[in-house]
Amino acid sequence: MAATPPTLPPGKAVPTPSARLTPPRGAMVDVEGGRRLRVIVEGEPAPDLPLVVYEAGAFGTAADFAIVQTILASRIRTLAYDRAGLGYSDPGPEPRDSLAIAEDLKGLLDALGETGPLVLVGHSMAAVHVQAFALTWPDRVKGVVLIDAIPAEALVRPAVARFVKSSVRLADAARVGSRWMLTALAAPLMGDAVGLSGPAHAEKLHAFASPGHNHWSAAELGLWLEDGAQARKLGEFDRELPLAVVTAGRARPWWKRMQAEPARRSRSGYAENIPDAGHASLLGPKHCDAVVRAIDYVVKAALASR
Repeated sequence: MAATPPTLPPGKAVPTPSARLTPPRGAMVDVEGGRRLRVIVEGEPAPDLPLVVYEAGAFGTAADFAIVQTILASRIRTLAYDRAGLGYSDPGPEPRDSLAIAEDLKGLLDALGETGPLVLVGHSMAAVHVQAFALTWPDRVKGVVLIDAIPAEALVRPAVARFVKSSVRLADAARVGSRWMLTALAAPLMGDAVGLSGPAHAEKLHAFASPGHNHWSAAELGLWLEDGAQARKLGEFDRELPLAVVTAGRARPWWKRMQAEPARRSRSGYAENIPDAGHASLLGPKHCDAVVRAIDYVVKAALASR
């Protein structure tokens, strides 16, 4: 994908993530002619095991997976990263849709020399990005974990589309609020719903406050319905692909059934709901064991299917 200057609102200067003061964990990796993505890789390479790749949800960064990544690091190699314009990564060419995001991830993996099998873990909106990657490079992807996500096929439902449009309005409000430093003022109270600590917590607060992060996050979120159409055009997950779904909260039964549908279609499917967890706290210290169980299940099923 050729790099082109990102389009910004007239007269608006959006800070790039690289201008922020706090040095990020991990490394900055050149994926396209000097454009860099921040990546955190933990765990030692193991030839018999896939690389677990985390894809954050809307407004999310690599920091969201810090606790899960630390737990798994002793037994499997994992990778978390900030998408273009988010967290500490440089902005990328527009549109920031699922196909562009999948291409960026492929470029990142290539730059790192990661050519082996993958298990993709997508939180929330990232289900569409994971589906786009898995169906574009099916030989690479050996398993998928969806965390409190909305499958691409569900985005055509009127109630789900209304939810997405409401989320887009909130994202636009956050984008505007960040320019007036409202998100910076709110960051200490609202910036970390996961429940992180240490450097990951600081990174989460910086992202929450950042006008650049909010701008590019809102740009992504605004394409959610289009992303769903892209993913549906590519097709459904292979029924032979091990797939786990972990959901949070006590939403209406039809919503939970909708979220779990990809696992029901898989011949090696797994679904679990954590009633006391929240959408973000599912990745936090109290509930993250459910995510770890799902990843362990998919990795084991992927190895068994070889």
